[in-house]
Amino acid sequence: MLRRLYDWTMSLAARKSAEVCLAAISFVESSIFLVPADVLFLPMALAKPEKVWRYAAIATVTSVLGGIAGWFLGYFAYESIARPILEFYGKAEAFDQLRLSVDYETVVLLLITSGLAHLPPIKVVTILSGVAHVNIWLFIVSAIVARGGRFFLLAWLLRRYGEPIRHFIEKRLGQIAAVAAVVLIGLFVAYRLIAH
Repeated sequence: MLRRLYDWTMSLAARKSAEVCLAAISFVESSIFLVPADVLFLPMALAKPEKVWRYAAIATVTSVLGGIAGWFLGYFAYESIARPILEFYGKAEAFDQLRLSVDYETVVLLLITSGLAHLPPIKVVTILSGVAHVNIWLFIVSAIVARGGRFFLLAWLLRRYGEPIRHFIEKRLGQIAAVAAVVLIGLFVAYRLIAH
């Protein structure tokens, strides 16, 4: 099922409505969808490199808007809507454990790491942010920094290096972003230990 979903997402890049599809997938990825917007962003940016900054802006704005929708789901409709979505993806138990073990500051850190490196998946953290009642304005700023950072970094890499960087991005960028996320988490833990 995941492979079919991935292939379908990739096929959207060739359509005239690719920008609308990118906006829609970026939006739903941040609240309910499983496939990251990168799988559509990458082929679109390579096909039309002159539009790469526009694509990055579209993906950032709609991803943040989708994150806000996820926040509202967590804040106002966790039991009725958000929990069934998490159960559908098999993430409900992990979400409950996460919800009980994190505080406000940790949720903000997770928002940044998930926005940059999908650790944990962005939809989980946007819903968690609503459940934890993270301030909506802090949430929006964090989402802009994290998602904008990811899409504009991808845009810069693709614009500068073109097709040769695509394989690197598809195979290694997730690992590099994960290492950066682990470093951020390590710095946060060290700060918490020193502060307390």
